[in-house]
Amino acid sequence: MSNFDKPTYKPNLITMKKFYLFFFICAIYPKFQAQNTACAAADSFLIYAYSNVKDAYESNNVQHLKYYAEKSLKSFEEAKPHLKTCGCDAAFELAFNAKELIKKVEATSTFEDARFFVKRAKEITQNCITELNKCTIPNYNETIEIAKIEENGVNDLKTLQKQKDQLEQQRLALKIKEDELLKKLDTQKNKELQLQKETLIKDHKVILNLNISMCNKVLKTYGSLSKIDEYTENDASLLSENIKTIKSYYLNITKNINNDYLEKLNLCQVN
Repeated sequence: MSNFDKPTYKPNLITMKKFYLFFFICAIYPKFQAQNTACAAADSFLIYAYSNVKDAYESNNVQHLKYYAEKSLKSFEEAKPHLKTCGCDAAFELAFNAKELIKKVEATSTFEDARFFVKRAKEITQNCITELNKCTIPNYNETIEIAKIEENGVNDLKTLQKQKDQLEQQRLALKIKEDELLKKLDTQKNKELQLQKETLIKDHKVILNLNISMCNKVLKTYGSLSKIDEYTENDASLLSENIKTIKSYYLNITKNINNDYLEKLNLCQVN
């Protein structure tokens, strides 16, 4: 048999489809893997941003509001490069709009104006997270659907199904990480709030006793033998109350002390 008579290998249509399918998956998988990582990172930072802007909106004074707004702004800055890599234009634009609103908070002079900006930013951030989820989750299914069109073989369908399952597992893993992150955020916020309450109670007790000391000095100056007792209550039970309740409690104590002081002062006579 001459060289011209030797049989040559001619790939059939199914074999060619399998080859192109394999090439297609190898080409797109690294791209989607990189996008998924960036999208997951962006999602984490956006959740931080939303949590802080929500705290800003729920704050009862402008100092706390601006504190949480600044933390939210930092999270948006950290999310920016990941959003670019993720490629979700809708989420990127919403994040930009929310960040611009939060930037305006620092320059505001009233609580109402600052709260107006964080309210809008909170709503936009929530929509931003929703848009990011729309961008990422469909990509998994779209990849599988494109691949299915290229191959009808049973073995290849099993392979694609396995890949789909793996992607679904990745999505679930990201969701678990997101839940864990939210739990950590809640724990951190509770610690910060507890510390804030402890500081508030300590400061109020110091101020109360300074006020009592001043009142006693005035009474002594005018010859009064009466005095107001130092405030020595433990007040540990107040740690379970909210900030507003704690402030109201000490305001009432201050009023009672001042009323007692005025009663004693009215009994004084100048000789």
